[in-house]
Amino acid sequence: MKIRSLILTLASLIPSALSLCADAAVKLPARQDLHLFLLAGQSNMAGRGKVDEEGRKPNPRLFSLDKDGQWQPALAPLHWDKPAAGVGIGKAFAEMIAAQNPGISIGLIPAACGGSPISAWTPGASWAQTKRNPCDDAIARAKRAMQDGTLKGILWHQGESDSTGKDAPEHAKRLEELILRLRTELGAPALPFIIGQLGRFPAKPWDANREAVNAAHQAVAKKMENVRFVSADSPTSIGDNLHFDTPSLRTFAKGYADAYLQITGDSKR
Repeated sequence: MKIRSLILTLASLIPSALSLCADAAVKLPARQDLHLFLLAGQSNMAGRGKVDEEGRKPNPRLFSLDKDGQWQPALAPLHWDKPAAGVGIGKAFAEMIAAQNPGISIGLIPAACGGSPISAWTPGASWAQTKRNPCDDAIARAKRAMQDGTLKGILWHQGESDSTGKDAPEHAKRLEELILRLRTELGAPALPFIIGQLGRFPAKPWDANREAVNAAHQAVAKKMENVRFVSADSPTSIGDNLHFDTPSLRTFAKGYADAYLQITGDSKR
């Protein structure tokens, strides 16, 4: 019995030991020099692009918060919402912002949930596909990251699941409420919020509902302070006419980066 008790005790110490090892392996900069970005929305923010060498190449100035709230090098896939998670927008965006600002590092906060409608991004709401509470989890993860860095913006891509006759007419109102909610909860009333256009693929033309969601994104970006809409020009999909492929995601990331730098007045490209 004594041996079994010892084994159980040692086993209970393993998670703490691994956490300490993870912290030791990642050396963060000073809090003011770690710029944080929350990645939120559904699958195209989580990323479904094919993981390649570039996606797995580490950059000493890029970090990502893992599912256990520990910092790690930012490597694809950043998300774990579904087994299909792959290359997304986050890493390429971070590389561009870091290149523009040599004195900082970037901390990414993955929080997107594949398939989630905007109604799942309300307090207390859950999303069965990923077994998570998207809004509550995103806020909690952002606050965890803010212990080590300074929140600088939110990257948002969502709307495919709201392209229905029932939900599309309400999308602008719900998105505006979401932006206000996140800014309030995170104590940043003017926090930059970047919205990405849904994929428009030739083999699957948009219907009236998809057009309505796209119009809602543009309207909210025009109405609200420090909100921008980013177009996705001639993207290609992974073959499902729904999810952007890896090259398209990296091109899209440049649009997000340019929009953020425009808001901050640091666009020198």
